[in-house]
Amino acid sequence: MIERIPKAALLAAALMAITALAYIAYSRPWYFTSQTNLAGLIFLELLIAAVWMYRRAFFPVVLASSLLAGINLPVGRGWAAGRWIVLGVGALVGTLMMLKDRRHEFGFFHLAAFFTVLTGLVSAAVSTYPEVARLKVLSMLLLFVYGATGARVAVMGREEIFFRGLLAGCEIFVGANACFYAVGVAAMGNPNSLGAVMGIAGAPILMWGVLLGGDRWVYRRRLFLYAICIYLVFVSHARAGIAAALISSALLCLESRKYKLLFEGSTVLVIVLAAVGLFRPNAISSLTTSVLYKNESDAIFASRISPWQTAIDNIREHPWFGMGLGTTANGADADEGQVSFSSGKTTSEHGSSYLAILAGVGIVGAIPFAVMLVLVISKVIRTAALMRGSGALAHPAVVLAGVMIAGIIHATFEDWMMAPGNYLCVFFWSLAFIFNDVAPSSKALALKWSPTPTQGAIASRP
Repeated sequence: MIERIPKAALLAAALMAITALAYIAYSRPWYFTSQTNLAGLIFLELLIAAVWMYRRAFFPVVLASSLLAGINLPVGRGWAAGRWIVLGVGALVGTLMMLKDRRHEFGFFHLAAFFTVLTGLVSAAVSTYPEVARLKVLSMLLLFVYGATGARVAVMGREEIFFRGLLAGCEIFVGANACFYAVGVAAMGNPNSLGAVMGIAGAPILMWGVLLGGDRWVYRRRLFLYAICIYLVFVSHARAGIAAALISSALLCLESRKYKLLFEGSTVLVIVLAAVGLFRPNAISSLTTSVLYKNESDAIFASRISPWQTAIDNIREHPWFGMGLGTTANGADADEGQVSFSSGKTTSEHGSSYLAILAGVGIVGAIPFAVMLVLVISKVIRTAALMRGSGALAHPAVVLAGVMIAGIIHATFEDWMMAPGNYLCVFFWSLAFIFNDVAPSSKALALKWSPTPTQGAIASRP
């Protein structure tokens, strides 16, 4: 992008910016003594730098801004509004770049995404609280536009760099959370949020990194971080996160024919649990109670019965167009104050993404969303089938299939899949649009790949 701009124009713009800043600093020095103004200036500079390096930098900026808005750290303050600016700029610049390049195609998946937004607007129009529902749908539109443009632009032609960066970023993220947990800081806000990010992002991506192999140091580092990730998932006592992590990891091992690794990992897990049960029997009893039954109830899904029943009642009252995406029975934003997930004291409004969508946009609005989900699942199945035949672990579709599996499983028990204010929603759908591009489109297409000289590197799409 930089190379296309004349050097004279760049120099002139830089001189004008320096002159303008110098004039403001001289004539209005109090502007630079305000922490709010300084924070805004720094944010603007970072945003301009990210746009300048759009293909390389903007995707991680989108994910980071969404994550910072939901974490329980002082650095996250102020990102509640900033993330929408980042997402809006990303969608706008991505659209302009795609219109200029004209190298990307739009298919049935993107059409289904368009109708998901359209039916959401119809649902908002008939909702009792149209303002809240309309804002939620417009936020979803921004996310889908960015996914269909900016996220795809970040990957096309640089698959190896992108997925190597995704794996490295996941390693840093898991390591950072482990450090925060070790010093007693709940960076993710509550245990369910910790289990969610480790189950959907950490476990499948790190398992893919372990399966890729590499030199001894790289392999051991990824295996160690994966073990920490699984430990954090179990420590969180989040059933949805545990299920997402274990099932996605097991399926990746099975489809890659790494039966020995799956057996060894299962054996180690059983031995650890048995050892804990032998030396600390109360810990196992506490784990069983808090994970399986929650709040010492006799029913496994007792904590979900109430929100599920609420969602079913809302669906019965508004079956066709719903009561508005993201709204509750009293008109409040269902995601307000809940960028984190439900904990033991707070419960999400519907207890399931799929029930929340049905309650929000009704049967008519859920049809295009269901089409998107079916298309994702069909590509996951096709990727798994071709993966068993070719063993192409380094293909980008493999790791994305693992993330899609984990996200679909987790969304059954938590409400985030159509909540654009949640960082997992941004993460999942951005990768879903990329997955639609890199996944094999037919059984005739084999998962071929060409390894690079660096062991463990990710191969480009054929």
